Amino acid sequence: MMLCEPLQVMVLVSTSMHSLTGRPCRASLDAQAIELALQQPGAVIEVVHAGNAGDSEQSALRDYLGMGIGQISVLKLPELSDPVSALAQYVNEAEPDLVLCGEQAEWGEASGLLPYLLADQLGWAIVPHIAGLAGVADRHIELLQALPRGQRRKLLVKQPVVVTINSAAPQARQSAFLKARDGIINMLESEYDSEHEFGLKLAADREQSQWQLQPAKQRPKRLKIITAKTAAERMKAATMVTPSQAGKVLQDTSPQQAAEAILALLREEGVLK
Repeated sequence: MMLCEPLQVMVLVSTSMHSLTGRPCRASLDAQAIELALQQPGAVIEVVHAGNAGDSEQSALRDYLGMGIGQISVLKLPELSDPVSALAQYVNEAEPDLVLCGEQAEWGEASGLLPYLLADQLGWAIVPHIAGLAGVADRHIELLQALPRGQRRKLLVKQPVVVTINSAAPQARQSAFLKARDGIINMLESEYDSEHEFGLKLAADREQSQWQLQPAKQRPKRLKIITAKTAAERMKAATMVTPSQAGKVLQDTSPQQAAEAILALLREEGVLK
């Protein structure tokens, strides 16, 4: 099916943290949700983030702006406030046809429940594990759902609907520096602001306020249990070189053979997968 009318798409995004550098960055599934929205011809896209909108979050949000979306609306929330309540009010006000979000956040609670709680408050249907959007016709959206073992299934869903994006969706484009720098972050205060036509009634996250947080401790590595009985067997087990510790000397080999041997070793040690 072809898009016969402009599709009103709202994409909900969160922030993440780079696994190596620790720098705030975009969440991969949320970026794929934006990519899927950008691939729809004529779609009207609004990207929304709910959070405290500190400097670190704003630097991560600019990674989304670098994809070419122009601006991001930020629902500025205080600490320990429930984002679901604020998002539900904002979505009701905006009345989009389709709400896209990643299946699970990469930072914070990362429970994957927000899309379901949001759909429950809105009274909308929710469709998980979506890998593509086929089109729109007669107030219905045709979705492509990802199934195990690479299978796909087409679903025809009535608008409006909440959709969670699977990792099988199109990969997100790279973030361009100039677009990220020139993009607009539109801050929407949680309390009534004369510059905006709405005010959000905040609800406290009661469950999170009762949590006790502490730094995670590294678990000790299990040692291999040696079943040797005699002293000689225990000494042999302690000094024996396992296959993973054994080295290999390559002499008079071609660059191709040497590269293959290095790749095999890296895969054996678990460096490459």
